[in-house]
Amino acid sequence: MKIGILGSGDVAKALAGGFLKHGHDVTLGTRTPGKLADWAAKNPKGHIANFAEAAKYGELVVLAVKGTAAAEVLRLAGAANLAGKPVIDVTNPIADAPPVNGVLSYFTTLDDSQMERLQREFPSARFVKAFNSVGNAFMVDPQFKGGKPTMFICGNDEAAKKTVTGILDQFGWETADMGKVEAARAIEPLCILWCIPGFLRNDWVHAFKLLT
Repeated sequence: MKIGILGSGDVAKALAGGFLKHGHDVTLGTRTPGKLADWAAKNPKGHIANFAEAAKYGELVVLAVKGTAAAEVLRLAGAANLAGKPVIDVTNPIADAPPVNGVLSYFTTLDDSQMERLQREFPSARFVKAFNSVGNAFMVDPQFKGGKPTMFICGNDEAAKKTVTGILDQFGWETADMGKVEAARAIEPLCILWCIPGFLRNDWVHAFKLLT
C-alpha cells in the first residue's frame, strides 16, 4: 500500500520503518524536512513531503504527532486529502504537564476522547485508533516472553478496521476490536497505564495482552 505518515518524531519514524520493512511505500509528512535528513539517508526508499502531500499520497494515512498538535496537523493535511481513507490515529491527548507519581495528565475527559474530537472535525476520514498503547520500540515486530501482544483498536468504519487489522497482523500483533469511536475513551488512557512503570521504575519493556 501507499502509506502517508503525518509526523517526524520517533513514533512516525518507527512506523515508517516498519511499513518499509513489510513492503509498503512510505511518504513522511513534516513541517521541517531537515529533521528527517538522517532518516532519509538511511531509508532511501522512503519519501519526505509536507503534510498535504503525504496525506494525498497515502491510500492509508497515519497520524503520528503530539496530541496537542493533532487537529492542526490534520487541517494542514487537508480534509479533502483524508476523505474516504483509513486514518490510523496513534495520538494520545497528553497535556503539557509533568506526570504526578508516574501518572500523565490528559486534556480530554472520559466522556470525550481525542479521536472523537478528530472524527467530528473530519467526518469524511475513517479514523482507527491503534499503536497508542505501547512505546515506539515495540510497535513493529514486538518480541515478548509472554507471546504476541494485543493491540486494542476502535473506529466507526468496519472496512478501515479490517485494513488496520491486516497491518497489525503484518507487524506481529493480535488485534482486539473494541467497537465504535467512543471506545477511544478507554483505549487512549492505556497510554497512561503503560507509562506508569516507566516513570516509576524505568521499566519500558512491556505491552498489553488480552486473555480469553
